[in-house]
Amino acid sequence: MPENKFNTNGLTDAEVLISRQKYGQNLPAYKKSNRFLDTLIGMVKEPMIVLLLAASIIYFISGKSSDGIFLVSAIVLIALISLFQNARSHNALEQLKDIIKPKCTVIRNGMALEIKTEEIVIGDSLMVEEGTFIAADGTITQLNDFSVNESILTGESIAVSKDKASDDNKIYQGTTAVGGLAIATVTAIGSQTKLGKIGRSLEGIAEEKTPLEVQIGNFVKKMAVAGALVFLVVWAINFFHSYNVYDSLLKALTLAMSILPEEIPVAFATFMAIGAWRMMKEGIVVKQMKTVETLGSATVICVDKTGTITENKMSLDKIFSLRSGKITDLSASLSIDEKYLITMAMWASEPIPFDPMEIALHHAYQTTAKKDERPDFKLVHEYPLSGKPPMMTHIFEGPSGARIIAAKGAAESIMVNAALTEDEKRSVMQAIKDFSADGYRILAVAESHASSQNYPKTQQELPFEFIGLLAFHDPPKKNIALVFQHFYKAGIDVKIITGDNAETTAAIAKQIGFAGYEKSISGEALMQLSEQELKIRVSDTNLFTRMFPEAKLKIINALKANNEIVAMTGDGVNDGPALKSAHIGIAMGKKGTEIAKQAASLILINDDLSKMADAIGMGRKIYTNLKKAIQFIISIHIPIILTVFIPLALGWLYPNIFSPVHIIFLELIMGPTCSVVYENEPMEQNTMSQKPRPFTTTFFNWKELSTSIIQGLMITIGTLCIYQFCVHQGYHETMTRTMVFLTLISANVFLTFENRSFYYSVATTIKYKNNLVLLVTVVTIVTTALMLYVEPAADFFALEPLNFRQASISVGMGGISVLWYELVKAGKRNAAQKHNQRTNEPPA
Repeated sequence: MPENKFNTNGLTDAEVLISRQKYGQNLPAYKKSNRFLDTLIGMVKEPMIVLLLAASIIYFISGKSSDGIFLVSAIVLIALISLFQNARSHNALEQLKDIIKPKCTVIRNGMALEIKTEEIVIGDSLMVEEGTFIAADGTITQLNDFSVNESILTGESIAVSKDKASDDNKIYQGTTAVGGLAIATVTAIGSQTKLGKIGRSLEGIAEEKTPLEVQIGNFVKKMAVAGALVFLVVWAINFFHSYNVYDSLLKALTLAMSILPEEIPVAFATFMAIGAWRMMKEGIVVKQMKTVETLGSATVICVDKTGTITENKMSLDKIFSLRSGKITDLSASLSIDEKYLITMAMWASEPIPFDPMEIALHHAYQTTAKKDERPDFKLVHEYPLSGKPPMMTHIFEGPSGARIIAAKGAAESIMVNAALTEDEKRSVMQAIKDFSADGYRILAVAESHASSQNYPKTQQELPFEFIGLLAFHDPPKKNIALVFQHFYKAGIDVKIITGDNAETTAAIAKQIGFAGYEKSISGEALMQLSEQELKIRVSDTNLFTRMFPEAKLKIINALKANNEIVAMTGDGVNDGPALKSAHIGIAMGKKGTEIAKQAASLILINDDLSKMADAIGMGRKIYTNLKKAIQFIISIHIPIILTVFIPLALGWLYPNIFSPVHIIFLELIMGPTCSVVYENEPMEQNTMSQKPRPFTTTFFNWKELSTSIIQGLMITIGTLCIYQFCVHQGYHETMTRTMVFLTLISANVFLTFENRSFYYSVATTIKYKNNLVLLVTVVTIVTTALMLYVEPAADFFALEPLNFRQASISVGMGGISVLWYELVKAGKRNAAQKHNQRTNEPPA
């Protein structure tokens, strides 16, 4: 951390401990709910639990205590599984929340120290700079051109300038610093802050559900309504035949249970939370669950140059002094004019540099100056970075009233505001051209000799004298060319949006093999385009230079108007609006400001863009695996429903082949299969070579849904064929039930393997690394064998042992009713191979 130069030592470690013991931590003291109790209450409201309770009560009333005990045990088991899944998801989300908590800087023991915001204590000296969130209430003691956005408290988005000498010398938790720097003594933390007191009234506000969550919730509700209607119909049919209230209720409850797909919400919550946790382990923090839904659909990614494409490790390599009229390497012997250029560039920087470019300037000054004059001069006035393109000016005052007025910024801006002859302009322009061709980042420097003590309103009103240019080397990241190739292969367009000039950006873009480096447009030119022209231009242009916040936002909105799903990287205060507007806002974890991190929906912890390619791949994987899980649920529910309903509706010999205990056993098998096995599935080989999936309002398209329905119907045909086979063989009801039950269990196991991919064969997917597939399969087979061949279990489930021939017929039918889909997959692969041969594309 930088050395403390703010004339305050802050609190000592001992004083921090005393303050924390007296006032507590900087955390809200809101009423906390009992998560365990909330989960149990939520479960009691679940339709499946209600049906199980009803069935168990009927069993107890009708004297079938063993069946009642089994259903109660099933309720307990389901509760334990739900609690486990809930805890797993909750712990994953809590870890994410802990990572994205903002940090802050305080001065303690005379040194600037970065801490978690919750560790702030009353009396701390809080250091706040541009781009940070203010973590506590405080009174300003020192400041430098400091302004704050207090819209979270006031609703007004206009920045408020602060003055420690006036009544408006307070800062408040939750507001954001948009300019300058300040030191404040903390006066309130946690729930005692102004925002904390308001926050108490927000406790009851429920978190908004994502579109996919709403779709899944609506689907489950519709199935619950359908289950209720079918329940009434089946109860009426059974009661009409038997006039036995309890027996007819049980048979109706059996079918209602088979209809409810209660595994779907559990699968969704598990996939999203655990998926986000897996991303976090890879250095990708997903702040919002809806981001996981959107990642796989990204069609365009807009990236910044500095720190995203380049290392953001600025080194001052070359300089151009207007007086000497030549470009000089910094390693060479410097003339007086060239040293003066470096000195004025340093004075135009912040007294305590945080930006890599300003750090490089201070370092260059230290190595070239005979005497360090920084302690002798005090910053008395500052014009912050402004203008298009931007520049900034600092005014320092030293001994005997001596003044230094130094400015730095984009070459175009400095040249416009400084007096230059035509020859001088040509000389400067040639130097800019030479620097840009080598991909250098260019900074122009000027000074002013204005003597008036009344500072003008804007820096542009000062009379400036052009001094020279500085060329900074910021090399491209070593892996960036490969990262772009990954994006292109995945069908994602990449656009560079930068504040740098066109020539420098194009030179860097060319070095890394960026597609479309030849064509660019500036921010000013872009703002002049009509809405229709803009939509066309953002589509066919990949290089956007000299951009400012309004222009960035306009690009994002134009891309969205073109029906693109837009991801955007950003790190600065001015990136906030565009990050918020993008479908996927991506902030940098290291160099990103807190404002950028809060506006973004995803944070790259190590500022590594390759992780964005990983995130898109993982987003596609999560979405694909969730679809596999839900398609599995739909496919396996159809035969359960129809095997229960068709014999009853058509008056077959054994109309009530299954009871609630059989349905519950099947449900207990399906739950872990869909939410545990499929969540743990690896990414398929062709995931990142496919085009982005369309971002639609529906989770399934008809093709996918019809596949699941057909799979379910084929399994139904298989089970009912076994049913009729048993009847024709003269088997009694118990034997028929056993063979039909084993056919369904076998189909369940085969479907687990079959649906691991809807493209690759089982021979390929069986090599995928997922130990849970084997575990769940073995547990299912062993449990089924115990139910058939251990007498007490067989008696309880009203099953009986099968001989080898009977078991083979059931298992074989279960396999045939599922594995036919291998022919469909083979057709897909052949079609893809022919397409690739025509287009000369590599095979997936």
